[in-house]
Amino acid sequence: MHEKTNRGPAGAMVLGVLLALGLSVLGYQLADAMVSFKAAERAVTVKGLAEREVAADTVIWPIRFNAADDDLQGLYSTLDRQGGLVTTFLHEAGFSQEEITPSAPAIVDRRAQGYGNPAAQDLRYAGNVTVTVYSRNVNRVLQAMRRLTELGKQGIAIAGEDYGVRTEFLYTALNDIKPAMIEEATRNAREVAAKFAQDSESRLGKIRTANQGLFSIQDRDSNTAHIKKVRVVSTVEYYLVD
Repeated sequence: MHEKTNRGPAGAMVLGVLLALGLSVLGYQLADAMVSFKAAERAVTVKGLAEREVAADTVIWPIRFNAADDDLQGLYSTLDRQGGLVTTFLHEAGFSQEEITPSAPAIVDRRAQGYGNPAAQDLRYAGNVTVTVYSRNVNRVLQAMRRLTELGKQGIAIAGEDYGVRTEFLYTALNDIKPAMIEEATRNAREVAAKFAQDSESRLGKIRTANQGLFSIQDRDSNTAHIKKVRVVSTVEYYLVD
């Protein structure tokens, strides 16, 4: 003879209460986990800037001079003589032969051009030579550039600077100042983040992500190309904690 157990409505009620309690605890734990996760995701992204002015340490100085003649051999002779005068001028300014590189003459037959009026050309041939100075003595180059009129007084037509003939001042010691500039940019970023945290009634936590950024080197202005402005912007993301 089997005895049946009948829990009845009371048993079902107890089971329902236990199930509800279990779901409530689970829901609370999940909610607490979500709150903790969102708190961990609170962050602020800031940028820190570091700038420095430095003197160029290398210069590439092209000196181009022009001449024209009806006689081709005469033109070559003129360019050769003028090239010698330019080289002598540079030697007297203190540059070594290793710092001086002359180009081959570039000659144009004006009457062979496919444009313009050939008959209107006074002199048939025109040519130019470029003597390039590559030096790490920037001050010496600047001093010599101020004396270029001496070559003009000797009958040498010095061409002005254009796209193809432009003096370049370079700064090649970037690696020497990189660490200090990155440190400065990161410190500036932290100061901005700390102020944001204070205003939002939070505390600044650890760094979440950091991007050093690219270094840029530009002329300070168009008149002082030998002075460079070095710039870097670091992007840093910090956690915020209560």
